[in-house]
Formats: sequence, structure tokens, C-alpha cells
Amino acid sequence: MHPTIALSDYIKEIKTASNSWMKETGKYPKFTSWAEGSASLTYAYRDKELIINYIKNQKEHHKKVSLEDEYRSLLDEHGVKIDERYIF
Repeated sequence: MHPTIALSDYIKEIKTASNSWMKETGKYPKFTSWAEGSASLTYAYRDKELIINYIKNQKEHHKKVSLEDEYRSLLDEHGVKIDERYIF
């Protein structure tokens, strides 16, 4: 992402556009809205393949590690203080 783009603005655009798309297509009838908060973590370009492989295997991975446990671990790893209001 270009440094002149604020991450919060970018996430807002993604949430707004995807919210409209999900409601218009009717493919996600149980979707009501996005969560109030979000987490954004930065990784180096050299980790690109690692991230791609993680996404590809995410479904299998979460059979062993819950999303909440992984989320807490990532926040801890990056030194982010956990705000319990935004935990599942």
C-alpha cells in the first residue's frame, strides 16, 4: 500500500464495497454487518509466500488452532494490547 493512503480509510472502503456486494448478490444472506473494530498487521514482502500458503491452508489450520487463540497470539506477537471488547 502506498504510504499516502491511510490504512483506516482503505479498510473502510473495503468494508463498504464488500458490504454492498454481499447484500446485492444475496450470496451471504446471514451477513448483517462488519465488526466495529479490526486488526491490521504488517509483514515484510519476503514473507509473501508464507502468507499466501497460510491463507490457502487456513481452513485446515483452524481445525487445530481456534481463530480466537490465533488472533490473541498474533496481537501478543506484535506487542498489541488486547482490547477485550473486540475479541470474538
